Amino acid sequence: MNDSLTLVALEMGKTPVVVLLLYMAILLFLGVLGYLRSKATEEDYYLAGRGQGVLVTALTIMATFFSSAAMLGIPGLIYKDGTAFLFFVLNLPVSGAIIYILGSRIRRIGQARGYVTPGDMLADYYGGSAALRLLVALIGFLYVIPYIVMQIKAGGYLAQRLFPEVEGFVLLGQSYGAFEVGTIALSVLTMLYVLIGGMRSVAWTDVIQGVLLLSGMLIAGLATVMAMGGVSEFFTKVKELPPEALSVPGPSGVWSPWKLLTICIFASLASMIQPGQWMRYYAAKSSQTLKRSALIFALVLPGCFLFGVMLVGLGARALYPPLMVDGVLMPHEMIGATAGEFDQVVVAMLQEHVPLLLGAGFGTVAVSVILVSVMAASMSTADSNLHALSAVLTRDVYDRFIRPKADEGERAWFGRGVIIVATLLSLWLVGLSNDSSGFNPLALIASLMFVAIAFSCQLLPLAIDCLFVRKGTQAGAIWGMLSGISVVFLFTPLPTLFFGEGFGTSVGGVTKTLSGLFDTGFCGLVVNALVFVTVSRFTTPPPADRVEVFRRDLETE
Repeated sequence: MNDSLTLVALEMGKTPVVVLLLYMAILLFLGVLGYLRSKATEEDYYLAGRGQGVLVTALTIMATFFSSAAMLGIPGLIYKDGTAFLFFVLNLPVSGAIIYILGSRIRRIGQARGYVTPGDMLADYYGGSAALRLLVALIGFLYVIPYIVMQIKAGGYLAQRLFPEVEGFVLLGQSYGAFEVGTIALSVLTMLYVLIGGMRSVAWTDVIQGVLLLSGMLIAGLATVMAMGGVSEFFTKVKELPPEALSVPGPSGVWSPWKLLTICIFASLASMIQPGQWMRYYAAKSSQTLKRSALIFALVLPGCFLFGVMLVGLGARALYPPLMVDGVLMPHEMIGATAGEFDQVVVAMLQEHVPLLLGAGFGTVAVSVILVSVMAASMSTADSNLHALSAVLTRDVYDRFIRPKADEGERAWFGRGVIIVATLLSLWLVGLSNDSSGFNPLALIASLMFVAIAFSCQLLPLAIDCLFVRKGTQAGAIWGMLSGISVVFLFTPLPTLFFGEGFGTSVGGVTKTLSGLFDTGFCGLVVNALVFVTVSRFTTPPPADRVEVFRRDLETE
């Protein structure tokens, strides 16, 4: 952290501690309240009795959607690449439309047939295939773990910014600083209220976290505009940005029109059919509840994005433009010290300008609340993903293949065990990367988001086929998903790790070219869909009577 921001953080005194403790106490209270209101059934723990209303449904979907990547990674991309990433806002109304069209139908069939996980619906439609159910569970795992790791990293990073005066200590030979303490505190608190109250506690805490993150975005945007002298002065300074910062593909040259288009469409689709969101559709009180929530989502989030994080990113670029150093684009020293620290822009702008704008007293409180809202974005996504992973591994793996005769009590304890193990695994992965040379807590935040979404995108052909087309086959679904997952893996560092530098280099050239043109999930989806359609053309479809019953259940509210 640079010296000026360290000084600002130190001047905040104990205010961040008070705000953070109050926030944590509210979350634990809601966790206990959710437990007291819950019933001792698996359906209640995972779906809150399928009775969530419009306000809770809308805010829990929004809070799950807007993670630390949205509050930190995306403003960093805007600061780095200027208005090119403005088109990302199209992602939000598209996502709202998906809730309205797909979500309401998923909820309807889930209510009619008692589904809890995505695997319940997809495996049931295609004949109860064990391989298909396990593949859907694998996609859930591949989506959830990167997202949890991403949120934990963000929590540790924010702890560094909020409490720069914290001195490290050594316990049992392990060194702990503000980053490590922050990751552990966020993980343990999130794990506790998910364990205690299940979906009901997760949704209620998401309401608080959703309000915090939405208001935090708007306050951050307002503070940036005021720091630049008002609306007219803001736009005057933005117009003076270099031409490459005001056009596509941006200064880094990575945001081609086709890539932006495929991200806006297919990343939206993937984000709204990942396990945590899918289960929220099941939990809604009615299809009308989801449709109203979709409208709120499509109106509120774009406004918060455009008048919140977008203004922060552009304002920071005008005030503290990035610099080219030895051929590498670097953030201004007021934002960060290394090429991977563009993600610090929101926190840097808040700590630098809000206390000056609002005064030392109220400004310090405002900064603390907004930084806690960034942490809320992390926790609201982490809790949903932990909860969803518990349901997926319990229902789709343990209950089906390991202990099919287990009673509800045993399954509940296994599900809670999954939450604990997944939290510890994610903490270990964060610690492992933290020990690596040159580690930056948020250097991979945007790439982690896009890789996780790319895996989730491979559920899309099956969901569309089940809900609308009903022409695919079990074999087509299995081979399509296998193909899509394999393609996405090629875009990660894993080919080099498993097959050596030679293979990784040859594959890397192709994937680098494709990733410069298109969204990673889209690339996997194209292969997935082609294999799905081709194999389905030559294999046996589900029985006509089962397809007809499924269709009728879809039309029943």
